[in-house]
Amino acid sequence: MRYQSFQLTPILTIIILNLLVYIATLILPGLVLFLGLIPAALLEQPWTIVTNLFVHSGLWHILANMLTLYFFGSYLSRLIGDRRFLIIYFAGGILGNIFYIILGDPFAIAIGASGAVFALGGALAVMQPRIRVIIFPIPAPIPLWIAVIGGFIILSFLPHVGWQAHLGGLVFGLSASYFFKKRQRNIIW
Repeated sequence: MRYQSFQLTPILTIIILNLLVYIATLILPGLVLFLGLIPAALLEQPWTIVTNLFVHSGLWHILANMLTLYFFGSYLSRLIGDRRFLIIYFAGGILGNIFYIILGDPFAIAIGASGAVFALGGALAVMQPRIRVIIFPIPAPIPLWIAVIGGFIILSFLPHVGWQAHLGGLVFGLSASYFFKKRQRNIIW
């Protein structure tokens, strides 16, 4: 009998860090203000353009982002490798934050990995346009690109959602995928 050893991948590392930060903010709520991005305070707290990607506002927020990160990230990482996955994830998250800084409320706090996750979704939608996914409550598989664009549109109308960060991440993922598509691995499922 052969056992497969556990490997701490970049995706699992990001998920674990997000969970640890989430628990820390439950214990010390002031951490949200220290790690979250407030555009008007960016010069005093420049680290927040990255650290806000690890802060979430509630259980559903972190669960949705981490599940999507796991599924999109696992697939994308197999296509383009861990290093390129990390580039899309973090550059998409940072560009999402830049969009939020430019287009959002300068005094509202932006938290969450959604911009980075939308970058992954955008990249996958271009690199593997025939992927079909099941999105609750729709009982039939739909093309991933419809799920990603539809998710963006639906989330954009919800209150207290940084659609600007989602847009920036999505734009980066869509754009970067054309560059990385030439370097994608062939995967047999």
